Amino acid sequence: MVAVPSGLSSAEAAVRLERDGPNLLPQQPPVPLWRRVAAQLRDPLIVVLLVAAALTVATGDWTDTTVIMLVIVVNTSVGVVQEVRADRAITALSQLTAPVARAIRDGSQTEVPAADIVVEDLLVLAEGDIVVADATVVESAALLVDESSLTGESAPVDKTGGDPVSSGTVVVRGRGRARVTAVGAASASGRIASMMVEGAGLTPLQRRLVDVGRLLAGVTVALSAVVLALGLVRGQPVELMVVTAISLVVAAVPESLPAVVTLSLALGARRMAARDALVRRLAAVETLGAVTVLATDKTGTLTEGRMVARHLWTPAGEAVITGSGYAPDGEIVRDGTLDSASLTDLLVATVLCNDARLSPPQDPGGEWTALGDPTEAALLTAAAKLGLDRGHLQERCPRVAERPFDSERKRMSTAHSLPGGHGRVICKGAPDMLLRPPVLVDDPALLARAAERAERFAQEGYRVLAVASRDLDTVPRTAPETALSLLGLVAILDPPRPAAAAAIAACERAGIRPLLITGDHPGTARAVATDLGIIAAGDPVVDLRVAGMPDQDDIGVYARATPGQKLGIIEGLRARGETLAMTGDGVNDGPALRRADIGVAMGRHGTEVARQAADLVLADDNLDTVVAAVEEGRRVYANIRRFLVYGLSGGAAEIAVMLLGPFAGLALPLLPAQILWINLLTHGLPGVALGGEPSVPGSMAVPPRPPGQSILGAGLWQRLIRIAVVLTAVTLGVAVWGHQTGRPWQSMAFFALGATQLGVALGSRTRPGTLANPMLLLAVAGALVLQLAGLYLPPLQELLGTEPLAPGDLLIVGALSILGYAAVRLDRILHPSRPSASRL
Repeated sequence: MVAVPSGLSSAEAAVRLERDGPNLLPQQPPVPLWRRVAAQLRDPLIVVLLVAAALTVATGDWTDTTVIMLVIVVNTSVGVVQEVRADRAITALSQLTAPVARAIRDGSQTEVPAADIVVEDLLVLAEGDIVVADATVVESAALLVDESSLTGESAPVDKTGGDPVSSGTVVVRGRGRARVTAVGAASASGRIASMMVEGAGLTPLQRRLVDVGRLLAGVTVALSAVVLALGLVRGQPVELMVVTAISLVVAAVPESLPAVVTLSLALGARRMAARDALVRRLAAVETLGAVTVLATDKTGTLTEGRMVARHLWTPAGEAVITGSGYAPDGEIVRDGTLDSASLTDLLVATVLCNDARLSPPQDPGGEWTALGDPTEAALLTAAAKLGLDRGHLQERCPRVAERPFDSERKRMSTAHSLPGGHGRVICKGAPDMLLRPPVLVDDPALLARAAERAERFAQEGYRVLAVASRDLDTVPRTAPETALSLLGLVAILDPPRPAAAAAIAACERAGIRPLLITGDHPGTARAVATDLGIIAAGDPVVDLRVAGMPDQDDIGVYARATPGQKLGIIEGLRARGETLAMTGDGVNDGPALRRADIGVAMGRHGTEVARQAADLVLADDNLDTVVAAVEEGRRVYANIRRFLVYGLSGGAAEIAVMLLGPFAGLALPLLPAQILWINLLTHGLPGVALGGEPSVPGSMAVPPRPPGQSILGAGLWQRLIRIAVVLTAVTLGVAVWGHQTGRPWQSMAFFALGATQLGVALGSRTRPGTLANPMLLLAVAGALVLQLAGLYLPPLQELLGTEPLAPGDLLIVGALSILGYAAVRLDRILHPSRPSASRL
């Protein structure tokens, strides 16, 4: 090795630290509590409620003011608490940045906090170390670095003198020293993190609720003004009609909607937390239900992030290896021509010419782990499945010389002492560098056959190693790489996760288009995508290093994508109206995760940059959880639409009754206090409880709702009008009959309108006739009792201006109120929802 200067002195390092700042990635400053609260209060529906609260204060209706303010406080508190909890959990997941690094300071090696590393520091790198800053290698001995978190390339990269190493990458083999060239925001990880400044903006749900808020405000104010004008024309007192108009505005606004949204999202977040999915923003739960495209990284997301030997080839035959991970579980299945001797010779050679180590689980139920080059660890695992013991083989055939792997030779060679004073040289490496003279002395026809098989393995996405050996009469002092004989080929890959294929299939059944965007080689990307069903065998794979950015909607796989190109793909899809979820685990995925409608990061093996950029973190790295989250999102959206039918049909009926009542001879069908009492009971607990309805059966077997569809679309507004017509007809019919027969018609209308709306709530259940969502049953029962109390309790009679009904009249009105339930159930039969995830 070439001598290099000593590292910095402590004094010089302190000066540089003061000048350049700590070696930390760009981070968003902590969000103060007041800003979190303000963000919640800017929600469009909360703004509508604040206006409604101001109106109730103006009329002196302190009861409704209290209820509305309680809804606002609860909704805001739940949102803030969820955000704070998620941020704390994300901090606990932080594992990427190494807490300490080894550097040469004052002429000796010392441990230095990673944040205190400065430019020109001399890092000491060894197997298993995380590189804490960008640096240039000045010394190396078989130095191999895993750069998958930055580039997406699954194969580790050989590093020699003068080569750069990047922050966040991992040394998997060898040792070396590197001079720091950039720290913090100036490093590779820092530059990528700086691309994540711009957020994703409003979620699809938030955009739709903005539209609902505007529509409600305009329509409600206009109709309430008409009621005010009609009352004044008919000679009603000005003060009474002003209070009535304001009461209608308050009643028509579904103040429970924010609570319904929050409850639905919180229940979804809790269900997902039980499945190891951490929701960082409540709105992310619903957003997944709207997803039309699922874009995913490959390494560590669709695949295990661990290399596994799958195929063995020898001149005598082939074998397939089963099992996953580094555990020696599985078997080697030979074809009819492969003999055991050829198989054993091949695997013995891969164990001896190997620097990796396997460690058994530390805890019951734990996983086998590897230290060293993942490719070499895969070879050890394959040999262990044949029953070969690494320690025994190395003791029997000790290594006496070696030539480490380097990027020029693309091979590694070792020399061993055999019993009886003999020796053996073993060489493994890239087929194009081994399968040729003078390295091998085999028959040219055999070499051509091996090269052809290696090429087919490579086209199928495997990394291929050729293995050769040469026996010597004496123990060699070096490891000559000539006159060797071919033992065989080993085909290795980073296998797909066991649950990945099922998750992709579930997405396709749900009408979600899967899309693979990876920094890895096109051949590897094609193999994984074809294996998982993302593309068919003949579909195109775009190599972005060669083709640039195509403007096509039918592309299923993008290979060798840089972080900037990933970002461009995400933005292009969103510009075409797609609702997009992006999953990833690497630093290079961070900007795309932040810009997607929803970013999903891996928690266990994912990088800190990815976790901080994501809306949803999978603590168990299980892609299946994304599918469950999509179902939760669809449930949330369906429940919000279910509440809108219930709440808006009731509000519309209240306005219609006040508008049409005078034409039927009813001067003032309902008093302001009665309107607000009905609103309080129906939009209160029953409305909130609707947010806990279970999923619609088959919700994951229909396509997602169109991205541009209004939350009132897909026949929803027509349905709520039809139901409002029934509510209005029942209420006015009861009132007219009572008026003409000398009964307390206003109290009859009061009870009929409230009870009929509660019937709509029961009819809106996902699974009527069952005990699913018992809170709704209790809420409706409680509201009905309070509605009766408004008729029969003297204090409430005085407050509401009601009169008690005779038992017979109450029975008749109660029986007619069942029409609210019947209207909802019959409407679903006569006007079924179109197949989509927004159906009720």
